[in-house]
Amino acid sequence: MASSTGSEPTPMVTTTTTVFYGTLAFLLFVPFLRWLIRRARMSQIYEKIPGPKAYPFVGTLHLFFGKKPHEIFTLIDQRTRRYDGIHRIWIGMTPEVRLSKAEYVEQIIGASKHIEKSNMYRFIGDWLGEGLLTSKGDRWFRHRKLITPTFHFNILDGFCEVFAENSAILVERLRVHADTGEPVNVYPFITKAALDIICETAMGVKVHAQTNVEDNAYVNAVYELSSLFMYRFVRPWLHPDWVFKHSSSGRRQRALLEVVHGYTRKVIQERKTALLEGNRIAEESNHLTENEFGRRKRLAFLDLLLQSVSGSGLLSDEDVREEVDTFMFEGHDTTTAGISWALFLLALHPEVQEQVHQEIDSIFPDGSDRPATMQDLNAMKLLERCIKETLRLYPSVAFFGRTLSEDVTVGGYHVPARTFVGIHTYNVHRDERFFPDAETFDPDRFLPENCEHRHPYAYIPFSAGPRNCIGQKFALLEEKSVLSAVLRRYRIRSQRTRTEQLIVNELITRPKDGILLFLESRK
Repeated sequence: MASSTGSEPTPMVTTTTTVFYGTLAFLLFVPFLRWLIRRARMSQIYEKIPGPKAYPFVGTLHLFFGKKPHEIFTLIDQRTRRYDGIHRIWIGMTPEVRLSKAEYVEQIIGASKHIEKSNMYRFIGDWLGEGLLTSKGDRWFRHRKLITPTFHFNILDGFCEVFAENSAILVERLRVHADTGEPVNVYPFITKAALDIICETAMGVKVHAQTNVEDNAYVNAVYELSSLFMYRFVRPWLHPDWVFKHSSSGRRQRALLEVVHGYTRKVIQERKTALLEGNRIAEESNHLTENEFGRRKRLAFLDLLLQSVSGSGLLSDEDVREEVDTFMFEGHDTTTAGISWALFLLALHPEVQEQVHQEIDSIFPDGSDRPATMQDLNAMKLLERCIKETLRLYPSVAFFGRTLSEDVTVGGYHVPARTFVGIHTYNVHRDERFFPDAETFDPDRFLPENCEHRHPYAYIPFSAGPRNCIGQKFALLEEKSVLSAVLRRYRIRSQRTRTEQLIVNELITRPKDGILLFLESRK
């Protein structure tokens, strides 16, 4: 007689288990089905906009697989030129609309409706927090209003001395490479000069990047963070925050952020202590911004920010850190690229370079070595046009994005609210309607009479509209100061042509392998 072991499930248990798993599968499937239906409907809208073929899960990113950074830049440029001012792509499972016509760009950034940045900016959220570059809504309006006075003309005038001092060091560091008959990569030299300038003007500290033999850990961390952004961007499987944070790239980013944030926080605490001490001394001596020689003390961006929020409670220490990190990020890489590309283009156009030499010599006659003042920099009209034309051909930020706050019609196409819209600055600047023979370097495009009737959104190196770059005057003054210092001392010639000089876009439009120039002493 067989014994019962109880190993066989009863019909009731089997039924209960089946119902449980069936219900669970249904609960999971229904949201997925709804998502599929919603996505199919949205796809019908986006697929009306022309664009490259997309595949499940990877979208149009498959075009970038296995490509080097400079190849990715070229592919994006070629793709954008293929369509008439508007096209559609898929970043993994997310649709984006890209614009490269001034009229379309004006619709998106010309008003205060669409001021929220696009989703890709969350990739630098851990780095910059909610500083001016990445913040939105009321927070952005409050911080913008609070920070704008720190870029007043009188403040920028005080920064000119910092520009001149560090430009003089740069010129001296380049001296050993002049008249050798061998080209020198000027990019790392300019990088260190820009780092010295931004650290002193933003945080009030001297890092001596140009004179220290060892590499600076802060700037190395900034560069690597930029590279990690692009690395993540072209790999859709790293887009989810949870996946990225648990990847080797995510762990590396955390280590780099400890370097960057640790340095900034340390400086903020030191400047707060110094500010409190300065206020105490000022109350006793009534000389808040003067030293023992009666000379006005330099106030950095951080000092001005701390003063403006002192006692108001409007910004926490971490808020201040985010704004300083943002200013350091936006004001270091961008000016390095702008100065380097300007030298490159002037080196390729000796006739324009000679005219710039004549302008500089008229401001500093008889080989004067005196530092450039604000008045001097404002007198450099031709050099300013050269910088503007450089930023047209090589905008420091070749691409930026926004999120639509409402449905819009662009170029005859319906684009739903919450769509990410990308602005291709590099291609907007090459519209033959506004810049005939667009690939030619011609500073006269920026003579007043040639700018007068140009579309206001045809030239946007500092973005435009309510959310334009707050530091553009600072950037132009710094670039003029550094460039004029180099050109006062040297004639320059490029080893590479424009075709040979490739571009790498890792947040900033950088020259691949730097800028190789021959330097010849003028004196």
